[in-house]
Amino acid sequence: MKKLIAGLSFCALIGTSTSVVLAESYKILRVGVANHIAIFAPGADHSNNGNKFYINAFNTLVGKNPLKSQVEYKPELATSWKVISPRLIELKIRQGVKFHNGDPMTIDDVVFSLQRMFDPSFVKYISRSDEYFENMYRVEKVDEQTLRVYSKKDEPLMELLLNVQQSMIVPMKYLMGLTGHPEVDETTDYEAFHRAPVGTGPYKVKSFMPNEETVYERFNDYWGKKAPFEKVKLRRIAELSSRITALINNEVDIIDQIPPDQLIAINSNPNYKTVGAVTPLFHVVIYNTSNPKMTQELRLALNLCIDRKLLSEALWGGKALVPNTHTYAQYGAYYQPDIITWEFNPEKGKQLIKENGLEGTTVRYDTAPVYYTNGVVAAQAIGEMWAECGIKMKLNVQQKWTGNDPTFEARNWSNPMYFADPAGSYGTMWSPVGARATAQSGSAYGQLNIVGCGSCWVPKEGYTKMWNKFRYEYDVKKRNAAYKEIMDYIKVDPPLIALYQPFESYGMRSDIDWIPYPGHSPYVMDFTAGRITVGN
Repeated sequence: MKKLIAGLSFCALIGTSTSVVLAESYKILRVGVANHIAIFAPGADHSNNGNKFYINAFNTLVGKNPLKSQVEYKPELATSWKVISPRLIELKIRQGVKFHNGDPMTIDDVVFSLQRMFDPSFVKYISRSDEYFENMYRVEKVDEQTLRVYSKKDEPLMELLLNVQQSMIVPMKYLMGLTGHPEVDETTDYEAFHRAPVGTGPYKVKSFMPNEETVYERFNDYWGKKAPFEKVKLRRIAELSSRITALINNEVDIIDQIPPDQLIAINSNPNYKTVGAVTPLFHVVIYNTSNPKMTQELRLALNLCIDRKLLSEALWGGKALVPNTHTYAQYGAYYQPDIITWEFNPEKGKQLIKENGLEGTTVRYDTAPVYYTNGVVAAQAIGEMWAECGIKMKLNVQQKWTGNDPTFEARNWSNPMYFADPAGSYGTMWSPVGARATAQSGSAYGQLNIVGCGSCWVPKEGYTKMWNKFRYEYDVKKRNAAYKEIMDYIKVDPPLIALYQPFESYGMRSDIDWIPYPGHSPYVMDFTAGRITVGN
């Protein structure tokens, strides 16, 4: 397996004689990204790609300190708030805020923005509403500066949910006026908004070319600290070698998704450097539990035969974090690394395969060619590990997302931490209304839920009760115990295995001071005031 990986790496030809022509500092920042987005839609999107884009152009009510990995709230579009009861929070709205089109932000915009997600009429918001806001009931305007948010059940995560990307504030009149009736939010209005977005953030979207390029421009009427750049351009450069070349040729200032084998080549040039961090996201293998071939015994055996520590060592230089269970350090009191959900035990895997007559079974494994760093190489290595246990992999490399295809059997995916709670990572994907339980993930962007669809994960009876016991519990010990029950359930009947948290690296000019901040969700590229400097 190590020979395979070594054979697939390449050495970028970077000389040390290249001189950097400094871009006009604090005028324009150019970024080359491996992936881009098809729609600019913080309400509909929950992709890794989307995470890069929205924070620079939109705001939430409740802010969060990005410098700290564990949650520390701060005022954003709400200047203050108080939890009145377990089902009610009251917020005071910041005054003097303007949208990018010049309209003042009013309490009506805030009520509309939240209610459109709590009770969506737009089909692409339905799945996101289920995943995040299933418990949210109503938004009430108290006066021109005050609103109240109500939940159906006691809600331990109220503030976290008002910080997620899907609750970002949008201009009601602008959105409704894009097409059709000017006082009705129609499907065509949302589709038009996703091509011409308007928010309250420090940058406004100057131009947006789906899947290709986004250009931000400093918004001079921003309510907070002014953006450091006049313009920021994010351009898709899919191929790794092309991204590195663009950096060295001074065509871009920052690039993303640099695998470990290229770090030395970039860092050896004094004009460039790399920064990286363990990302709050799991690269996972998911299984189509609705496919008759993918039996419980086969899925168990496949998991037992994957040496995840070897993957981390060979692909990531040992820097990728291999978890025992589905948990993150950012959870604070809810971090439970001692739970053992996944283990490497190939002898037990071989025994399961033999006892159930599975020798020689071929499993189709789907992967996109460049979406995940080391995605294809990891798939090939896993194929070798499965082969040693008697299972054949048919590797299917294609750009199309197959997670909602009834014929898919296994594939790679990612499971990000959207907010710092088990409900914000495991829950968004694997709760009874999560993306895998409805198969509404990837490029589907929230189609209508399909009960019993051919690629959905269908948990056994009692799972919903188990989930709710965890989700709405306030007591830390009881909540942790309830979450362990869920992890014990997927240990026995696995819909997935988390391979590792990748150590994602970025290349940049040596005079740029920027890092992926630990308090953000994965892949956020925060270019706001105080988060990036040039030439210091």
